[in-house]
Order: sequence, then structure tokens, then C-alpha cells
Amino acid sequence: MGSMRLPVMPPVAPMLAKAVKDLPEAAVSFEPKWDGFRSVVFRDGEEVEIGSRNEKPMTRYFPELVEAFRANLPPRCVVDGEIVLVGPGGDRLDFDALQQRIHPAASRVAMLAEQTPARFVAFDLLALDDEDLTGRPFSERREALVRALADAEAPVHVTAATTDRDLARQWFHQFEGAGLDGVVAKPLDGVYAPDKRVMFKVKHERTADCVVAGYRLHKSGPDAIGSLLLGLYDADGDLASVGVIGAFPMARRRELFEELQPLVTGFDDHPWAWGRQEEGTRTPRNAEGSRWAAGKDLSFTPLRPERVVEVRYDHMEGVRFRHTAQFVRWRPDRDPRSCTYEQLEEPVSFDLADVLGQQ
Repeated sequence: MGSMRLPVMPPVAPMLAKAVKDLPEAAVSFEPKWDGFRSVVFRDGEEVEIGSRNEKPMTRYFPELVEAFRANLPPRCVVDGEIVLVGPGGDRLDFDALQQRIHPAASRVAMLAEQTPARFVAFDLLALDDEDLTGRPFSERREALVRALADAEAPVHVTAATTDRDLARQWFHQFEGAGLDGVVAKPLDGVYAPDKRVMFKVKHERTADCVVAGYRLHKSGPDAIGSLLLGLYDADGDLASVGVIGAFPMARRRELFEELQPLVTGFDDHPWAWGRQEEGTRTPRNAEGSRWAAGKDLSFTPLRPERVVEVRYDHMEGVRFRHTAQFVRWRPDRDPRSCTYEQLEEPVSFDLADVLGQQ
């Protein structure tokens, strides 16, 4: 950190959004939902730190942004935003290319910074000079952000925002083709609440970030993955089994087997000890005992719950995905502990009597 001295110091866990089905009617500011790496940027003179969702700095991976922040941000500030990468055609975001930027080799980092430079879209101001703005309403923080970045030039941008619900709906449909994945709504009177789901997001599809907690082998042999077992943390902090993903090309199944070997662990340290084959009585804590398990071998290879995967799903049935989920992409930027039921759009449990009672 060196001599950095700001009214808000790293690490800061960014404020989060809860998925909802439709744009809220309340007094909110609507913004496009940028598809990139969420990041809180700290600048104190020449010193710049780029924070991330899992609070590990990403500064070393984006040297071109460090330069851009020195040139375009106020000398002392803390700004929340999204690191995005625009694809070669210039007409849509490219998340895959952005993921490639997280690389251990400095030479590769330098090459990619030149070949696929990133941009930063700012959407909140947490501190300016000696002032901590996190306790101010968002409407004031937004005004301060627009003023503070009035002279900023690419690759630093200020996100578009509107309080007009009809315009936001238009954005929702128009921007999908550009690789943006929906609209975010922020209460105008809301303070900045790190790590709390106080914003709202409307996405084009239901996706969830899940922890990969184990795998089953493919029927073709002992060196290929058949399916990955997914988990979400519940309100008690326990990792619940929510379903599987299993549609991978054969070559990828073998690669995955190699990639996951370093995470293989024993059941002693694993949250799902019910997967032990030798323990005859398998009474897992959640729906594994239902039709999911009919005629299936419940044994699996446990993995340390460290990798996060984004999956597409249609509906929840109780605490699990109703159907097999689909692989979307790996999320190296996500902290496994942040993969909770809170992020889901649908409530995971409902009382049928309530539904029947709604005449």
C-alpha cells in the first residue's frame, strides 16, 4: 500500500445487487449492467490500487489502466466501477478476452495490455480528497462523480444513468446486442453499503455463480469428468448441494479432469461428508435423496470449494436447480463465499398454502 492515505482505504467489498424480475417502480437511478470485472479503484497521487470482488488487488494485471487512472481520475479519490474489454469489432464487450488478462507471467500481462487494452466504466464515487462520501445518498454521489470525472477521456468513462423507467426498459432491450447483460437500479437515497445486496438488477437470463464442490467421472473412463457438483452457501453459512452441470465436449472433459486434480481433497474436510461411499446410510442434508438419486451412484470425488462457475438455470425446486444447469463460464474474480442463495432471482422456498390462498 506504500504511503496511500485516503478517507476510505482498501480493501472495500463492492456494494452488490439482488436479482429481480422487473425494473423497480421506486425512486431509483437506472444504469446499464456492464459485463466485466467489478472493481473499486483507489488513487492517492501516483499510487493506484485496483481492488476486486474478492478483495484481492488486480493492479498488476491492468498496467494500462493504472496509467489511465493517473491521467484521468482526481488526484485523491476512491471510485467504484467495472473493468470491461471491448472486442475487436468495437461493437460489443468481450468477457472471454477480459478473463485472459488475469495471467501470472509479467511478460504476458504486458503483451496483453497492449494487444487487448481494457477500459473502466465508473459508476460510484466513495471518496474525494479527504471526504468519505459513502454515507451520502446515491443521488449526491452520482452528481459528485459526474463533476469529478467531467474531463476524463477514454479509456475511463462514466456510465450512462437515468431515472426514466421507460428509457431504462429501452436500454434493457437495445444494449443486449452490445454484450451488456441487463440493467441495474440504485435507490437514489441509498448510502454505499459494502458487500450488501441493496441494488437491484434485471438480467436477460437467470444465472448464478456456484462453487464447484466435487465431480463424478464420465462413463468413458477414469480420466474424464462426467459432471461437476455445484454448491451455494445458505443463510447459516453451510454449503448446500444445488445441482450439476455436465454438458462438455469430450476433450474438455479430459482437460477438466487434469485441471481439477490439485483441488481433490478427502471427505474429512469437506462440507458434504454424506458422499462417502462406505457409509451405507446416505442421508444427505438436502434433496439428494429424492428423485435425483433414483438409481444413481451418489459417490463423487470431493474438491476443495475454491473454484467458482457461472451457470444458467431455469427454475429452482426447493433449494436445488429444477433441471441440469448449463455451463456459462468460470469466474476467477469471484470469492467462493460470495456464492449464496441471496443472488438468486427466485425465492428458494415458498409456502404452497400462500399461493393457493391468493384468490
